[in-house]
Amino acid sequence: MLRLQQVKIAIAEAKSEKELEQQQQKLLKRKIKKILGLTEPGQLKSWSILKRSLDARKKPQLFYSYVVDVEVSDEGRILAKCRDKSVVQVEKKGYVFPENRKPRQKRPVVVGMGPAGLFCSYFLARYGYRPILLERGKPVEERQEDVERFWRTGELNPESNVQFGEGGAGTFSDGKLNTLIKEKYGRNREVLNILVAHGAPPAILYDSKPHIGTDILCLVVKRMRNQILEWGGEIRFQTKMTELVIKEGKIRGVHLETGETLHTDAVVLAVGHSARDTFRMCNDKGIPMEAKSFAVGFRVEHPQSLIDAGQYGECRVHCLPSAAYKLAAKTTGGRGVYSFCMCPGGYVVNASSEAGRLAINGMSYSGRNGEHANSAILVSVTPADYPGTGPLAGVRFQQQLEEKAYALGKGKIPVQYYQDFKGRKEHQEYIPKGFLPSPKGDYVFAPVNEILPPELNQAFIQGMEQFHQVIPGFGDDYTCVLGIESRTSSPLRINRDESGQSGVRGLYPCGEGAGYAGGITSAAMDGIFIAEMIAKG
Repeated sequence: MLRLQQVKIAIAEAKSEKELEQQQQKLLKRKIKKILGLTEPGQLKSWSILKRSLDARKKPQLFYSYVVDVEVSDEGRILAKCRDKSVVQVEKKGYVFPENRKPRQKRPVVVGMGPAGLFCSYFLARYGYRPILLERGKPVEERQEDVERFWRTGELNPESNVQFGEGGAGTFSDGKLNTLIKEKYGRNREVLNILVAHGAPPAILYDSKPHIGTDILCLVVKRMRNQILEWGGEIRFQTKMTELVIKEGKIRGVHLETGETLHTDAVVLAVGHSARDTFRMCNDKGIPMEAKSFAVGFRVEHPQSLIDAGQYGECRVHCLPSAAYKLAAKTTGGRGVYSFCMCPGGYVVNASSEAGRLAINGMSYSGRNGEHANSAILVSVTPADYPGTGPLAGVRFQQQLEEKAYALGKGKIPVQYYQDFKGRKEHQEYIPKGFLPSPKGDYVFAPVNEILPPELNQAFIQGMEQFHQVIPGFGDDYTCVLGIESRTSSPLRINRDESGQSGVRGLYPCGEGAGYAGGITSAAMDGIFIAEMIAKG
């Protein structure tokens, strides 16, 4: 197999995204033949796109840059003649689940049905381990109804919301699948293949910034659930694990809120970053845990047309999708500020899960065709930045910020224009000639700059001013700042060893909540890793 890297194809005018795709495919095939010097019929046997990214460095002229895998006849001869140094010979390897699997007498119990728990259960079920999957929330169809009701009425169900329920917190986001994790086992690619097999768009296999969208992700999750059931897994919704049963340093089972006890010697703790009651239980049980660094900040919202102009050179050219961005800055104090979970054509959403506390997130549908773009602009914090000690200090810090946000907005999402956030004007409840925010859930204008400590506010402002130099208009006076974004990742880590087990043997901390992932794909990959460890015994 030959791999062609950095194959650039100019983006030309097109009437639709479908026409643009057809143009690119035609030109890409022609470019492949030219690079490899293929002039005879039948030499090009097959080709597939491994990666595609948008190159806008010479805007307004835009390019797609491709990495392509090509199968040709007489490969050795063609490679020897090729003078292009970007062409290399590769051996394609797929993901392989461990072959040295050991049977287990007791069924593993997986707690939590976010991407980590879902993919762990999927692989355990596929290879005959018949897992029992516990989810405190509801199936995704019912969960959608509860979330929409909350956004419409403010009526919160603490067990079925943006954080809790089938699919986890990522279900009500943009469905972004990019990850910075580099690994040699093929788990990343396997995650994408499984998502496509259950209804995700094939483009996620090669787009450099793949996404599914909340609407499609809900369907994918449901289909994966049905597959787990077909393979012999058991799924219990609205079933809350309240206590781990531990004897002589080993897992012996779990107690459920119903009073039932499930006896097992393997528990996968994939509870997500918002299961604070579970964290407290683990701490009380003496399970080794530690506070860790995370990030807090705000959502900023702009007209999508402003982001398109900054990234493409003009608004929505060439039938391209809504533009995205990824930004990072360093403050004078050395603190990191960066964009996170950017949602083109998306919405800010009320993502609260506890009474009296308010947290927000971002979400896009698959079409990404909303009028606004939003992103979290986060400031890094370490255990030294928040008060208190012990593994739960970061949790308490999050809760304090969320209580401030709730109080400021009286349960509604607090919003402040950037000029007011900086203190250029006294806070006023007025609507300037800019634009109104468009969150999912009620909002109110309030002094958002009172939520974070002053030093974190200053870091946020320094980051915004630097980002304004990259994307003109990013730090305009009427940019909307919404708070608070506090659930970016877990504020603690449940320690585990190379076998994936805690100091309590048979307990497998897994995914984002346990401190081993930072998004849908990395959490799913960690779920696969834990399934492998359980299979190896």
